[in-house]
Amino acid sequence: MSFYTWKAERMKRYGVVVALAFFCALFLWIGQWSQLPVFSNEGEPRALTQGSDKNSNVALTFNISWGTEKVHDVLKQLEANKAQATFFVSGEWAERHPDIIKAIHEGKHEIGMMGYKYESYLERKPAQVQQDINQAKEAFEKLGFEEIKWIRPPHGHMDKEVLKLIENEGMQAVQWSINPRDWENPGTNTIIDTVLNEGSEGDIILMHASDSVKQTAKALEVILPGLKQKGLKFVSITELVSGTESETTQIE
Repeated sequence: MSFYTWKAERMKRYGVVVALAFFCALFLWIGQWSQLPVFSNEGEPRALTQGSDKNSNVALTFNISWGTEKVHDVLKQLEANKAQATFFVSGEWAERHPDIIKAIHEGKHEIGMMGYKYESYLERKPAQVQQDINQAKEAFEKLGFEEIKWIRPPHGHMDKEVLKLIENEGMQAVQWSINPRDWENPGTNTIIDTVLNEGSEGDIILMHASDSVKQTAKALEVILPGLKQKGLKFVSITELVSGTESETTQIE
């Protein structure tokens, strides 16, 4: 009787080991497929939300839809800390302020678009969205930017249909993984704490440089050196995803 009891116990232990091995393999398999290439054609169109966490890169992104003052304060902080960023601007704003677009470009920053008019794509018909994107492309081409490939739809509003239109235009929608909600002016320390506590490898950080944002430039005085102390390197969206697997989010 003791022999059979020992054998049963041994088989039970083997069963536990096999089960654990199976679930570990399943976890690794799921992890492998949870990150898709940015321009993957598999399944539904997706929005880029994060780069790879296998290196120390992080992407600062700034939205601008109106105003001309705060952007200069942001650019000064980026220059002082030798930090590269990606600026998402509307075509309408870019047309009115080519000098600022030039300053952003000369600062070695990347430029993405937010369409032409800063109006939600979810409140427009598909034909209107396509027209807005094409109008923005024309505006940027006149300013010397003929191959802008990154777009952040106004207000970050998008659905599957919008993403498909963007994909058909040969562009990639970009969202974010860190949002300190600086546009609400929640307090300089709140902005700082959110970014420094949550920011890590591969993150896309959403911030703003419109004149309505009063605390962002001041927060950058602490955020930029703080992220550097964490061993993070500031890169453009293009460099963030270059040669790596990046996390995308399927939009319903």
